[in-house]
Amino acid sequence: MPGFNDAIEELPQSFRREKQELDRAGINRWSRIRDLTDLELSQLARSGQASARNLKRLRGLADLVCSLNLPPQDAALLMHAGIATPTALAACTPERLVRQTGRLERSLGTKRPAVVDLRVAGDWIRRARQLAN
Repeated sequence: MPGFNDAIEELPQSFRREKQELDRAGINRWSRIRDLTDLELSQLARSGQASARNLKRLRGLADLVCSLNLPPQDAALLMHAGIATPTALAACTPERLVRQTGRLERSLGTKRPAVVDLRVAGDWIRRARQLAN
């Protein structure tokens, strides 16, 4: 897809241990994280440094990044707002998406303009529905 950057530039601080394990395994692309099997996730978590739960969250994030051509921070916003899969996004209405992401941003107290407006929400939902078809 045009504009899609598959390289993992950085991860939130809460994933620093998982990032270390991914680096050790030579995994530095979103598409590679998305394609990790449950067995591979377990093997990465075996060191005790990375948590299987966080690795699964990263795999879900990678699916949103790769499938919908979203920047990681937008994919993370969707996940934290309770929309963790392209299928869940496809089932949303733009109004619901704006409400859920806005509520999350207000609870975080970001004090910045909302990332998701009706136009952005409609675009993301359209992409998710195209993927479903």
